Amino acid sequence: SSSLHVKLNHFMIEKSFSIDYKNNCFLKDGKPFQYISGSVHYSRIPQYYWKDRLMKMYMTGLNAVQVYVPWNFHETVQGVYNFTGDRDLERFLDLANQTGLLVILRPGPYICAEWEMGGLPAWLLQKPNIILRSADTDYLMAVSNWLAVLLPKIKPWLYINGGNIISVQVENEYGSYYACDYNYMRHLRALFRYFLGEDLVLFTTDGNTDKEMTCGTLEGLYATIDFGTDTNITEAFSRQRRFEPQGPLVNSEFYTGWLDHWGDQHAVVDVQKVSRVLGEMLTMGANVNIAGEKNLSLWCSADHDTRFRSVVTSYDYDAPLSEAGDPTEKLLAIRDVIKQFRDIPSGPMPPATPKFAYGFVSLRKVGNISGLLNTLSPLGPVESQYPMTFEELKQYYGYMLYRTTLPRDLSEPTPLLSPLNGVHDRAYVSINGVFQGLLERDTKLVMNVTGQQGDTVDVLVENMGRVNFGSKINDYKGLLSNLILGKDVLTDWKIYPLDIDGAIAGGWPHTEIQKSPPATQKEPSSTGPTFYMGTLQPNGLTWDTFLKLNEWTKGQVWINGVNLGRYWPARGPQQTLYIPGPLLSTTLPNNITVLELEGAPAHLRVLFMDRPQLSITAQHH
Repeated sequence: SSSLHVKLNHFMIEKSFSIDYKNNCFLKDGKPFQYISGSVHYSRIPQYYWKDRLMKMYMTGLNAVQVYVPWNFHETVQGVYNFTGDRDLERFLDLANQTGLLVILRPGPYICAEWEMGGLPAWLLQKPNIILRSADTDYLMAVSNWLAVLLPKIKPWLYINGGNIISVQVENEYGSYYACDYNYMRHLRALFRYFLGEDLVLFTTDGNTDKEMTCGTLEGLYATIDFGTDTNITEAFSRQRRFEPQGPLVNSEFYTGWLDHWGDQHAVVDVQKVSRVLGEMLTMGANVNIAGEKNLSLWCSADHDTRFRSVVTSYDYDAPLSEAGDPTEKLLAIRDVIKQFRDIPSGPMPPATPKFAYGFVSLRKVGNISGLLNTLSPLGPVESQYPMTFEELKQYYGYMLYRTTLPRDLSEPTPLLSPLNGVHDRAYVSINGVFQGLLERDTKLVMNVTGQQGDTVDVLVENMGRVNFGSKINDYKGLLSNLILGKDVLTDWKIYPLDIDGAIAGGWPHTEIQKSPPATQKEPSSTGPTFYMGTLQPNGLTWDTFLKLNEWTKGQVWINGVNLGRYWPARGPQQTLYIPGPLLSTTLPNNITVLELEGAPAHLRVLFMDRPQLSITAQHH
């Protein structure tokens, strides 16, 4: 019986993951361990493709994936938690486990990652003076409530509990935030320890400067650093050493691609450089996480350095896997580097998903937004003497329409202005349904209008994404201050929150139009915010495709009720929208809905292509 006893003991060895401060490495089950991981965002990939993307990462030779959990993706409405479908985090962890990948989890609560408001829910802004990412009572209470839901779900998935999560990051690059509030970080450390136990490796990640490392690190949280290909590696790791004299070297965010803003040239980082720097880090025994891939729909965000710039919907950042999940030259180069350091799985890399050019579809006009308010704003308007923000009306994303009347006759063109730069972020102005022009945050604060007393003034305001970086993170949307017409302050507003996503998800406009054919009377004009609809006939395929809106100006597209994101070809660099094949039906007509905000081309056509387009030289504004 003693030999049986030995055997049982052999099988019951506890799984462990820890830091070996003597030998400067991680220990997994008592043996030295070096991870080479890649960032993957389940929130940016349809669930249908999770396994495909994870498999490609595994076949590249990665032994772990780093996963962000965006709070606002799971608690869009305060107190209502969603972990189903594309938000089923545990299913994603399970698939990673089945694929043979360990997980490094980044539950935030702030994650940045070019995600709307850095992952913080916009409903936090209902408290007008809230100090986000600090020990502010209101903020901490919301964070504690969220982590009390999220972390217990995570606990069974920890490696030490038989799952695959080897370590968990607390906050994200906190050192670059102006608040530098140690009490906040201490509070988070206490919450993470309370819910996840004392034995888990917790760590922080900060940029490669002394100030960032000083403000972002905390005793009891292992300090790691992040940097891209243009950095002197030895210098960067010696900075990590100043904060962690012993323990493994870690680059938690090795940038292999960089952000595209609308109107910038497409970012490209050279393949040789990525390979060289990766090889050098691995030779030093460092643990590396390789960053870069994809963003869907309204979760786009913005950066604010000197002026407001919103980030392109596509998240291709010249990454190792393209936004359609296709292996690139860069991925294969990374695999060649990893091969020199560890045995990588044999067998071919899973192929690119098949693409199909479904061709042209002609759309027709449904109507301009001013005439569709019964459908788009079913609860009707809120009346207010002065404009109210999106947040005050508890509408956090998308669009709202502000309506008032002209206080007097304007025979001469009269300036309509936003003197305090209060348009967040873009306003489309119509009078009696006729488009007059637009106002835009930081760039266009005045325009001219004419009309008669009593004419209806409609101001459609678009939220282009909340800033997620630096100190300007409290980014309120809508009309934040009064509009002035000549010498009058415009008052007595009717404010319509618009649930465009809801209407379209419910089948509008296609279901409505079948009931009542469109009216034939001539509408005043085809400029200004207007809806168009059409159908792509099924052809038996559900292959991925790319939608190009040639000569359309700026707006948003839905297919079969799903919001695909924004187009703005003139600003570029993105010229196409990626459409995952599983959204399409093989048997039923595929409904296409377009909201064009400024002006549609006369041909009203859109084109489905079998490859993406990014203009390398976009027009600069």
